[in-house]
Amino acid sequence: MKSKLSAGSQMPDICFSLINGNSIRLSEETSNWTLLIVYRGLHCPICKGYAAKFENKLSKLQDINTQLIFISADPEQKATMFAEELNLKSKIGYGLTIDQMRKLGLYLSEPRPSEIDYIFPEPGLFLINPKGRIHIIEISNAPFVRPDIDLILRGIDHIQENNYPIRGTH
Repeated sequence: MKSKLSAGSQMPDICFSLINGNSIRLSEETSNWTLLIVYRGLHCPICKGYAAKFENKLSKLQDINTQLIFISADPEQKATMFAEELNLKSKIGYGLTIDQMRKLGLYLSEPRPSEIDYIFPEPGLFLINPKGRIHIIEISNAPFVRPDIDLILRGIDHIQENNYPIRGTH
C-alpha cells in the first residue's frame, strides 16, 4: 500500500465494468449513497461468507438509499461465478487493476499457487456519499478483519438521519 485515501476526499476517478454489462465511475455524483466492498476474489471463502451476509441485508441498504457494489481483481468469468455461487443480486464489478487498487489505498497480495495467478487486493470497505466523497474507509491487510455488518448499517442510517459529519479528517 503506497498511498492513503483521506476521509472526506473525493473518491478516486476509477471506472470499472459490472458483470451485468454496465460500468460504474466511483467519483460521479449520484442520488444514492454507495457502499463499495472490495473482496479478495472467488478463491476466498471468507469473502464469500461476508458477501452473503451483506446480500441478506440488501433490503435494509435499499431502505437507507445505499447501493451495494462488490469489486475484485477477478476477471469477468470469476466475478460471474462468485455472483452465481452466492446468488447475489447486488452490483458485481471485476477486473480491478493494480493501479486502481493502489489509488484506493488497498493492500495487495501475491497469490499462493493454489489460489490464482495474479496480484489481488485485500479487503476494503468504502462508504461514498452522493457527492462522491469518502465518508467511511476500512482497509485491511488480511481476510480476517471485517467490519460488523449490522454496525455498518446502523452507522449509515445514523449518518444520514443526523447529517453526521465525516470523521478522521485531521
